[in-house]
Amino acid sequence: MFGKNAKVDLELNRDVEQLIKTGGKEKLLPIVQAGEPVLRQRTVAYNGQLSKRTLAKLIDTMHTTMLEAPGVGLAATQIGLGLALAVVEDHVRDDEDDPREIAEFPFHVIINPSYKPTSDKTASFYEGCLSFDGYQAVRKRWLDITAEWDDEDGKHHSEPLHGWPARIFQHETDHLSGELYIDRAEIRSLTTNENLEDYWCEDPVPTEAAEELGFAL
Repeated sequence: MFGKNAKVDLELNRDVEQLIKTGGKEKLLPIVQAGEPVLRQRTVAYNGQLSKRTLAKLIDTMHTTMLEAPGVGLAATQIGLGLALAVVEDHVRDDEDDPREIAEFPFHVIINPSYKPTSDKTASFYEGCLSFDGYQAVRKRWLDITAEWDDEDGKHHSEPLHGWPARIFQHETDHLSGELYIDRAEIRSLTTNENLEDYWCEDPVPTEAAEELGFAL
């Protein structure tokens, strides 16, 4: 559980309830885009500022919004809320030989997350973001990490993550520190989703893109 002395912040709780209502019956919230100040602010650690009921509704609404987008992760900052929590979920694709090492990543609520690399191995792949809609760029990330977070019940977790799940966790955790993936991406790799599909999707390893667009892997 979150701290015994945790107190619900009544004003924040009301604001979050109002935010949830804007999603309507469909539970779909607008996703803020690059340039919004909230995306560049370090979030406040979550320690029980919301009632259990409001937190559960917020998580449900974020999950629905993420899936509808569609995406594999959504941080609270992406709906305009400066609390350190995110939701993640991804599933295995058909291609077992995909070099991105996409693996089953069941739905998780990650609160106050952090990570540390457990090796010096990295991987560079195209990556996108719901708050930088319509574009993708190559981003180098740690291949293996130890991920730590609290769940919605306040239980602490520490688990090793590898490959694509590790990338998702890093991406969402970085959001909560005010970072967008594009900040450390290979900027010459930046492409619209349409051009990615037309030119660079045949091989997930962006070797040809690096040669043609002029960036290093």
